[in-house]
Amino acid sequence: MATVGFNGLTVAAFESRMAAEIARLIERHGGNPLVTPALREIPLDDNSAALKFGVQLTTERVDMLILLTGVGTTALFDLLKTRYPWASIVAALEQTAIVARGPKPVAALKSFGLQPTLTVPEPNTWVDLISTLDEYRPVKGLRVAVQEYGVSNLDLLEALNQRGAKVFQVPIYRWALPEELGALRQALDDIIAGKVAVLLITNAAQVDHVMQVLEKDGKVEPFRAALKKMVVASIGPTASERLRHHEWPIDFEPSHPKMGVLVKETSEQACATLNRKRRPN
Repeated sequence: MATVGFNGLTVAAFESRMAAEIARLIERHGGNPLVTPALREIPLDDNSAALKFGVQLTTERVDMLILLTGVGTTALFDLLKTRYPWASIVAALEQTAIVARGPKPVAALKSFGLQPTLTVPEPNTWVDLISTLDEYRPVKGLRVAVQEYGVSNLDLLEALNQRGAKVFQVPIYRWALPEELGALRQALDDIIAGKVAVLLITNAAQVDHVMQVLEKDGKVEPFRAALKKMVVASIGPTASERLRHHEWPIDFEPSHPKMGVLVKETSEQACATLNRKRRPN
């Protein structure tokens, strides 16, 4: 029988928001999905930073607004609409340079009838964002609001500060570990036991959370050893940064940082890559 995609290999992922979708994609490309969320997205209990941003936007001045995620963009504007007339928000934004880190914030802006001033090109990393700003105009002395997602991007904040920007962080939501860790721990044990052939990473925060659990359980080194005999695919440069930070191998990045492309292209290379990694030296 000809090899079709994953050819029956067990493929793990730690996706949360799109867990059902990635499981279907894995099955469609011939894999046996093992999808166990490593993240739980929860709203911030304290939205004071976002509301303070609203005050600055409507009564003072915000020179630049950097939007890092589509979900965060939608949440920010939905929150502002509970406190201010939409017309006053739009009027203030017309005096503000809006920077969208890729297509998801752009789509969120369009849903509100807004357009970005700048769109960061692929692969949409913080480095690409800073490069785009450097080409646009100096940020020295500008009031720059950064809509954050999950955890702060310290590299981005430092780069803005180094350029003399007056940076104002606007956290909208944050990531937490799942309330129940049993399923995640079982998946990690399966990986350590060699029962999983492919691991798909779709979010940088997943890596941090998996490491938290492994460190607590004293299983970091067995897990890293297991990864050496698996195919590890990262959705793009931002996730790959975290993989390298935690000393995980990266065998593959897709041609575009999208989930469907990640699954399809990984499936096409998985068997050959796995054979190479498991071949005796």
